[in-house]
Amino acid sequence: MRKTVIFALAVVLMFAFVTGALASPTPEVGDIIQFGEWDWRVLDVQDGRALIITENAIDRRPYHEHREDISWETSCLREHLNGEFLESFTAIERERIEEISVLNTDNLWYETTGGNDTIDKVFLLSLEEVVKYFGDSGQLQDRPEGRHWIYDEYNSARIVMIVVNDEDDDGEDNEVALWWWLRSPGYYSYRAAFVYADGRINVGGNYVNYYGGGVRPALWLNL
Repeated sequence: MRKTVIFALAVVLMFAFVTGALASPTPEVGDIIQFGEWDWRVLDVQDGRALIITENAIDRRPYHEHREDISWETSCLREHLNGEFLESFTAIERERIEEISVLNTDNLWYETTGGNDTIDKVFLLSLEEVVKYFGDSGQLQDRPEGRHWIYDEYNSARIVMIVVNDEDDDGEDNEVALWWWLRSPGYYSYRAAFVYADGRINVGGNYVNYYGGGVRPALWLNL
């Protein structure tokens, strides 16, 4: 009798697994989920897919190799994210990453061209997206006089950390706050917008070839 019950339970569990009855619940905005080798924060959920961004900066890279007029379309960072970084996922994981049309708008304050829209699987957030998903005080639309950055009550939500090598030889990794790139252009086309380590948004941007900026990939994941 006991063996019969155990067998029946095993059949039920196998059926549930195959039919998806035991699948993980749909993530909600603000959840942290695991995908590939990284933890990701859920920014949006719609139509069976989720917009996610890495919880921490995963790398430090320049936006582009040379200081020159550039757009997201032709940047080295876009090439890396949709090439080497994308290939770091398994084939099954890559199938879950949706290819989307990425809107590259002009800089709202300085009217610097954002270049052509692109088709990407992995991308960085734009100025519009970072205020949409991390808190919008209205300063992007109504530029504060005499400032090239956004300083508001949502600074803390935009702070990102990066894991650095242990320098104290105590066997534990350390985390430090880091500024991170956005894909939008800055004051000129050889600058790109970014978020300061303290969470302020620099709309004027940094030189695209400046090394040390955090990379925080985003993507749409089919659930």
